[in-house]
Amino acid sequence: MKIIKRLLAGGAAAIVWALLLMHWQEQVGTPCKSAVGYKVPLVMHGGDPYIRALMRTISASESNVTCPYRVLYGGKYFQDLSQHPDRCIGIGWGPNRGNCTTAAGRYQFITTTWLETARLYHPNPSGLLSWQKRYSFAPKYQDLVVYGWLSDRYAWGADISKLLRQERLDEVLLLLSGTWTSLGYGIETNSMSGYLPSIYKEMLQEELNRAW
Repeated sequence: MKIIKRLLAGGAAAIVWALLLMHWQEQVGTPCKSAVGYKVPLVMHGGDPYIRALMRTISASESNVTCPYRVLYGGKYFQDLSQHPDRCIGIGWGPNRGNCTTAAGRYQFITTTWLETARLYHPNPSGLLSWQKRYSFAPKYQDLVVYGWLSDRYAWGADISKLLRQERLDEVLLLLSGTWTSLGYGIETNSMSGYLPSIYKEMLQEELNRAW
């Protein structure tokens, strides 16, 4: 009987340890991949391959670095993924020069946009009361929040997945350029903006192959 109790106690301890380890890994994230930006696979699993390809296309112009989930505006990195880092980094060029931005992560969420969208699409907030809610900024949650947002036809006044299936990528990029201004139709195009259609095609084929 004592042996059985010890085994049960040991098994329970192992389960608790495994759960704590999983939580820690979720918060600190996985090691950075060697691939750059959009080449880094999404951390979330499943979903519409067209939306997934679009997400990777957005990251091509917004966070084309080796650790996109950890990057701050300007290229520096942060470590704590328990919530949005909320660091305002000075803008040194472009139409917003002289201001600062809190843009962070693979999709360069500013703090206010992250909180607004996380309230709607984050699947696992912490805190019981509304004013206590905290939203983990772990890679899979960055993905899941953006995926939920892009999939919400009411948020955009359009069915983005349907537009993509109809090969109307330009319309989608125009629609999203008010939020992600580097997509080719916004005020802050960059060296990647002109390549986005070809990047999208590459990512779509990869996502379709993965889905099959």
